[in-house]
Amino acid sequence: MNKWLSCVAVLFLFGCASERVVLLPSPEGGKSAVVLRDANGEQELSQPYAASVRRLGLSHPYQASAEEVQARYGATLEAMPPRPVSHVLYFVSGADQLTEASMVELDTVRRLLAERPAAELVVIGHTDTVGSRESNDELSRQRAASVRAMLIEAGFPADKMEIAGRGERELLVPTANEVDEPRNRRVEINIR
Repeated sequence: MNKWLSCVAVLFLFGCASERVVLLPSPEGGKSAVVLRDANGEQELSQPYAASVRRLGLSHPYQASAEEVQARYGATLEAMPPRPVSHVLYFVSGADQLTEASMVELDTVRRLLAERPAAELVVIGHTDTVGSRESNDELSRQRAASVRAMLIEAGFPADKMEIAGRGERELLVPTANEVDEPRNRRVEINIR
C-alpha cells in the first residue's frame, strides 16, 4: 500500500509541475513578443505582462498584472544585472581628441559607471576613410586608448575594460575613400 501511495504521490508531483512564461515590458517602451509552441500549435504573447502556464504539455494563456509579477518575481528581477548599454563618442578629424559634445557625453558615461561598479566595458575605436588603412588602424586604437585612459582617471578599473581599433572597417556612414565624415570618427563604449 505504501509503495502504491508513494508512486501516486510522485506522479501527482510530476503531473503538477508547470512552466510559466511572462512577457515583461520593454525598458525602452518598444514592442516585444514571444511565441510558445505546444501540442495545440503556437501561441503569441505580445502585450506587457501577457503570461502562459504550461501544464501537462498544454499552454494556458492569461493576463498577469504588474503587481502580480512583482509579488511573484520581485526578488529575482531585483537580482538581475542592469541591461547592457552603448554610448558613442565623436572625435576631431585626424586626432584622438573628443569633440566638445562628446566631452559632455563622457561625463554621462562616468556617472553611469559610478552606478554600476561591476560593469565591464568594451571600447572600440573607429575612423573615417581619410588616410591609409594602416594609419587609420593606429588612430582608431589611439582613440580607444584615449577614452580608456579618461575612464581609468575617473576611477574605473583597467582590468574591467577591453579596447580595440577597427580603423575604417566598420563605417557608421558608408563613404568613398578619403571622405571626411564626422560620424565615422567615433569610439563605441559597450557597457555590460
